Amino acid sequence: MLDSQYFLPNDVGISPLDCREAFQLLSPSEQLYAHYISRASWYGGLAVLLQTSPESPAVYVLLQRLFRAQPPSELQSLATSLTDEEYQALLVYAAGVYANMGNYKSFGDTKFIPNLPKEKLKALVWQSQAFQDNPSEMEALWSSCGDRMYSLEERQKQLGLGEKGITTYFSGNCGLEDAELAQKFLDSKNLSAYNTRLFKKVEADGKRCYEVRLASAVKETAAVDGEADNKCGSFEFEGATFRVLRGDYAPLMRKVAENLKKAAAYAANENEKRMLEEYSRSFTLGSIDAHKEGSRYWIKDKGPIVESYIGFIESYRDPFGSRGEFEGFVAMVNKAMSARFAQLVSSAEVLLPELPWPADFEKDLFLKPDFTSLDVLTFAGSGIPAGINIPNYDDIRQTDGFKNVSLGNVLAVAYATKKEQITFLQEEDKDLYVAWKGPSFEVQVGLHELLGHGSGKLFVQDEKGNFNFEQKTVRNPETGELISSWYKGSETWDSKFSTIASSYEECRAECVGLYLCLNSHVLSIFGHEGTNADDLVYVNWLAMVRAGLLGLEFYTPESQSWRQAHMQARFVILRVLLEAGEGLVTLRHTTGADGRPDAIISLDRSKIRSVGQPAIARFLCRLQVHKSTADVEGGRALYERYSAVTASEPENFLKLRDTVLLRKETRKMFVQANTRVKGDAVELLEYEGSAAGLIRSFTERFHEDGEELEKELLELSRADSPCWC
Repeated sequence: MLDSQYFLPNDVGISPLDCREAFQLLSPSEQLYAHYISRASWYGGLAVLLQTSPESPAVYVLLQRLFRAQPPSELQSLATSLTDEEYQALLVYAAGVYANMGNYKSFGDTKFIPNLPKEKLKALVWQSQAFQDNPSEMEALWSSCGDRMYSLEERQKQLGLGEKGITTYFSGNCGLEDAELAQKFLDSKNLSAYNTRLFKKVEADGKRCYEVRLASAVKETAAVDGEADNKCGSFEFEGATFRVLRGDYAPLMRKVAENLKKAAAYAANENEKRMLEEYSRSFTLGSIDAHKEGSRYWIKDKGPIVESYIGFIESYRDPFGSRGEFEGFVAMVNKAMSARFAQLVSSAEVLLPELPWPADFEKDLFLKPDFTSLDVLTFAGSGIPAGINIPNYDDIRQTDGFKNVSLGNVLAVAYATKKEQITFLQEEDKDLYVAWKGPSFEVQVGLHELLGHGSGKLFVQDEKGNFNFEQKTVRNPETGELISSWYKGSETWDSKFSTIASSYEECRAECVGLYLCLNSHVLSIFGHEGTNADDLVYVNWLAMVRAGLLGLEFYTPESQSWRQAHMQARFVILRVLLEAGEGLVTLRHTTGADGRPDAIISLDRSKIRSVGQPAIARFLCRLQVHKSTADVEGGRALYERYSAVTASEPENFLKLRDTVLLRKETRKMFVQANTRVKGDAVELLEYEGSAAGLIRSFTERFHEDGEELEKELLELSRADSPCWC
């Protein structure tokens, strides 16, 4: 049972992301703009391989060589020693590597390995056309990744820092103390960790030396054209030497910058042009300041037909919670759904005061963001979310604003549910769940992104000693005392709360969604009133409770750690609602019709408003107060208490975890289209929704320079290889 979690099942859902209609409605200039930002995104997305595991680049190159030389149907003719199930397992594994940009799940951070014997896969590689064309190269590839591809040594089972797992954001000899020291150094230099990796070396005299590598196309450590403040060089800090260097992922960042410059020629306005210029400068020089400036122009670009964002964005997979994974997306506006979100934005100033914290803890001015529903053309990275609230720079969010996007064609595929696939619910709830899961999630995403991530104030004392709040009047609503802590200088939410920041913030946003989905005005915006509105609210809360139980799949008992920020957040909410008592939520162990352990979770819909909403309100206020006041100690104690997975009765969550693993669901994978310039037009290339279709989309994605890219990836990973020991 436990080993099965490291395989992807042959029947995993794989669906195409349909964007043809939206793409064809674009003008020729808009299509070219979308094409070049897509190219930049796909090139940058390859950096995720280098951010995931030591073997991911070589595994990717091995698969690319195999399937570029022979498509899946042709290669299968050589696989005479493999059963049909084993060959399908190979295709699913390859699709998984492409969809996750590495051999660890983007949602859950556990390793997955091929579900066929290693010797059989090796024999197929040796029989392949790719091997016949270049045997020494293919043999070297297999030698570099074959054993590690299959290894399930304890440390290699999941991503983590030090002995808790694998990470390539840090060298293998780094632990939590190193990450904390590096963060203090970065703060002292006003350097963001978002586009960095950290490598530790110990000199002969025992002195620690750290390399902070900035992602950039240029490798010079001296000041270069376009850079006002050079932050590279060697520095002494608390008994250690820190060397700040440029050039991480240099070949990839160069291609990103080049394609953004090409896209700028087709920009619709000055804001888009300036945005792309700053992004290009950021990826050329390794400057987060330039990326911030680009993000400011992006926020000013209201209601674009083609929406995009690109950079080192989400910090979920950095075990310390400060370094961003590369992602880039391009999407087109879905006008009907965007009109609903525009109404929600217009209502934000009325809805924000409804949130359960004092007015002093809310932003001084709500900067109305764009909130659009988009059909994705390209989403490069380790996975595709349903909604996004960006940028993640708190200083920009508080002064310039932000944008929200809901990814409509992702929602349409990811949250389509069949009754027979639903686990852990009472039979009488399943039809309602099927009917309302999609519409309820649409509301939850809207509230989560706009009023969840978009709400709440951080109390800050800047480097000049100025405060953004009244020290003598603002009181902690929990204690009634004047607040006594805040963010100072270059401190940020991520740098202060580090390892819990991502999950804590997702939990806060999810709670906002639960709390405000009870608001009749919100429901009417999305077209739900009367009995329909009641059903939607019930299913939204029921889905959250069920998600909390499903979240146990992403908890590792051996290290007592969580591997996925959103699922930890949902488990915390489940704990809060169970603690509310009065029969609001019940959770019981049972035996399924198949004779195996099962569980049933139920929610008393009559008590959602009377018991559930007050419980969420109390918890949400506490989350916000700790966040606003930079109270790391109090926030961590609160969040870790509710995150604890114990064997205590009556729930016995450790036992329930085994049941969840037994009946776990597999996350769907998406097949994305490619674009190609043909004469003066852009051609949209689509693929079937299967493992073979997903593989083909990747082998054709870099048709012009695939081999060159693969060589560069291998060189980059070889340069890093001594660091993973």
